[in-house]
Amino acid sequence: MNHLKLAILISGRGSNMEALLKAAEDPAFPAKPALVLSNRPDAKGLETAARAGVPTLAIDHKLYGKDREAFERELDKALSDAGIEIIALAGFMRVLTPWFVTRWEGRMINIHPSLLPKYKGLDTHQRAIDAGDREAGCTVHWVSAGVDEGEIIAQAAIPILPGDTADSLAARLLPEEHRLYPRALAIACARLRT
Repeated sequence: MNHLKLAILISGRGSNMEALLKAAEDPAFPAKPALVLSNRPDAKGLETAARAGVPTLAIDHKLYGKDREAFERELDKALSDAGIEIIALAGFMRVLTPWFVTRWEGRMINIHPSLLPKYKGLDTHQRAIDAGDREAGCTVHWVSAGVDEGEIIAQAAIPILPGDTADSLAARLLPEEHRLYPRALAIACARLRT
């Protein structure tokens, strides 16, 4: 099978990254992790990826000050040098510039902890609880210039229970994210091949 070369971009512990790495252990999975890249040198997920035998790289965004595009040009160079064909954002806590998004348009996906188009951005679980929603969920979508506005690939939902807090809801949703992201990445890979 011809696997697409996958980069996973993280900023922290990388639990969704771990789900993708585990899925990619199956030879039939359509993407092969070729690089895990973080904007934070101390991201715990880098250690996890290295233990799994996946090449890692940290490009510290703080070194570039307010010049987001300069940071992203280094990011782009690293991805291009690794021959990356598809990118999965997995807790990458940087809003990407239109330059970078355009450069990787149609080849970059993201997982977001809400049922988009509801609750773009941050604090999604608390916002769903405060709105009195009966369910919450997660969405994998294509990355576009607008934050959390790209075409939806797949979603998963869970009920919001009486007494749920943002933390308890997030903890119950995380296993759904881990199931959804590999499935959605496979869908994205199939689309890239058509």
